[in-house]
Amino acid sequence: MDLRLQAAQRAIEEVKSGMTLGLGTGATAGYFIDLLGERLKSGELHQVRGVPTSEASAERARRWGIPLISLSEVNELDLAVDGADEVDAQLNLIKGLGRALLREKIVEIHARRFVVIVDESKLTPRLGGKGPLPIEIVPFEAQAHVRWLNSLGCRAELWLETDGSPARTDNGNYLARCWFEGGIPDPYILARRLADRPGIVEHGLFLDMAQQVIVAGQDGVRTLERGR
Repeated sequence: MDLRLQAAQRAIEEVKSGMTLGLGTGATAGYFIDLLGERLKSGELHQVRGVPTSEASAERARRWGIPLISLSEVNELDLAVDGADEVDAQLNLIKGLGRALLREKIVEIHARRFVVIVDESKLTPRLGGKGPLPIEIVPFEAQAHVRWLNSLGCRAELWLETDGSPARTDNGNYLARCWFEGGIPDPYILARRLADRPGIVEHGLFLDMAQQVIVAGQDGVRTLERGR
């Protein structure tokens, strides 16, 4: 069985009838949405509503008949479940290679509990040690933003589609990817610099957000909790 599916199966046990959920984006979150749809269809769960983090997740949920609402209709979410591209020992994350980092962060910051589901290949001693950090940027003067990103001690480039056009998010923005040799020295300092820079819409550093990370590996499924 796919390890990502195993992690999603553990996470679906956290869902109770009547909950309002944040629905993540990407392959692993897709497994969770499918499991949720199956349980609603069977009657095992009822009166569960979701706030999707992307148009793709919204469409997947609609195919299952999962009721969808917006954040304006609730004060907070009971639970948000999503995947991650990297997870460090402090349960800090890199997310966004599914091109939905801004919407994911907006939704998941509203959740009482944010649970991340991954396979063990996503664990890393230092964020940025496995792959790029995605950055959402405005289209205006995009190459100027990429040039500035290259001044941060990384190799940055505009994310391009196979036809050479810029990759776009659901928000109409462009994406850049930044590779840090040996990983990111201090994610908190980097997050602050990125947040302060005009033209940088959002970054894929999800710091101090996840309460739990469910990790599926060859030896089974385990749960990591912040502060333990």
